[in-house]
Amino acid sequence: MAKRDSLTWLWVMVVAAILTQTSMNLLRPVTSYKLLALGADETAVGLATAAYAIVPLVSAMWLGRVTGRLPSLRGMIALGALVMALAGAALAWGSSVLLIMVASALLGMGHLVFTIAGQAAIGRRAPTRLMDAAFGWFTAAFSVGQMAGPLLSGLILGNVPLARAATGGGLDDEISGALWLGAGISLLAVPVMFSLRGRTEPGPTAAADSRPEGPGHAAAGQRTPQKATVPRILRVPGVPSHMLAALALLAVIDILTAFMPLVGEAAGVSPLWVGLLLAARGAGSVVSRIFLPWFTARWSRNTLVLAALLFSALAIGLVPFALDPIDALWLAVVLMVVGGAFLGLGQPLTMTLIAQAVPADWRGAALGLRLVGNRLGQVVLPVVAGAVAAPLGPAGGVWFACAVLGLSGLERVLGGHTGPEVTEPGARDPDASGPDES
Repeated sequence: MAKRDSLTWLWVMVVAAILTQTSMNLLRPVTSYKLLALGADETAVGLATAAYAIVPLVSAMWLGRVTGRLPSLRGMIALGALVMALAGAALAWGSSVLLIMVASALLGMGHLVFTIAGQAAIGRRAPTRLMDAAFGWFTAAFSVGQMAGPLLSGLILGNVPLARAATGGGLDDEISGALWLGAGISLLAVPVMFSLRGRTEPGPTAAADSRPEGPGHAAAGQRTPQKATVPRILRVPGVPSHMLAALALLAVIDILTAFMPLVGEAAGVSPLWVGLLLAARGAGSVVSRIFLPWFTARWSRNTLVLAALLFSALAIGLVPFALDPIDALWLAVVLMVVGGAFLGLGQPLTMTLIAQAVPADWRGAALGLRLVGNRLGQVVLPVVAGAVAAPLGPAGGVWFACAVLGLSGLERVLGGHTGPEVTEPGARDPDASGPDES
């Protein structure tokens, strides 16, 4: 990993991640506008958002085990990008709410394949001392896409009243064009991944897990003859709490992406400004993830995850108030940047916490289970958010997501997951009294 060419695999994955996440974060808010143009309401938007996670919910663990058996993950990552491109085309072509939901489910499956293969590749290749940085760069690429995708959608749809789309007026062509563009951007990631020289990738023991990192990282280098089952993974200390935090952090991003167009409509904010607000959240996440190694050198991962949950809930929860009644777009942008910065910290840290908590040969399955939890949240929480938004208005869905963040933070406080993390089951890091240097 110290050699310059040894990082080529990571930078290729970063480029592919930027492309696929730009595509997805262009497709998903535009999908909400398309549903509005078809006459759908908040409940239908919540159901379409949930459809995105339905198929991945039942396949994430199986895919996690598949990644552990494949000698190379390049083809699987490229396959995920291709499926996302096909889903984008289906969204552009679909002319009914039902077809949009089916295409959303296909998009979610493609995103799962790409994400779980990418995470497994990092868990397999990155040594423990560089795992935070590798996950940080990979998820920073996701944040770049979360910034670029909404910007593109806003520029394409323009600074016009959303009512034109809701009444089937002049935005139909722009919506279709944006969806086709999203499909094309994802397709570009396929040749990017195949630009990597085809070879067998090192397995966990040959790459990340064969490098001793000192007694505090013993769990990261251990293997076990036991099969990685769901009950065994969930019995590892801290893993359920880390998975709940990951679920909450992802849920608020999903709900923001789907519901901000509705919040904007209710406040009289144009698609261009909605795109800028979503892009501001992505920009905040990019910055925090780039500086992730600096943060983890000074605070424990548990402390950072708790801060991510609580401060993002506070900042994001104030955004609807900034739009209406305060009517201060600049304040909404600032709050989205701050909230995005804290949201950006949480996801890569929960990946590392889970990957280092379990035995080395459980990592693929454990990260797959993490994605199962995320997808479960993506199925259930948007539906509940849609139900909450029906009587309270679209902002109610955002406030519900923030409440989930706060509850996850409370669980970590009550469970004692607030200080130096346990680096192997049943034992604390011998250096736990000092700052986390990994």
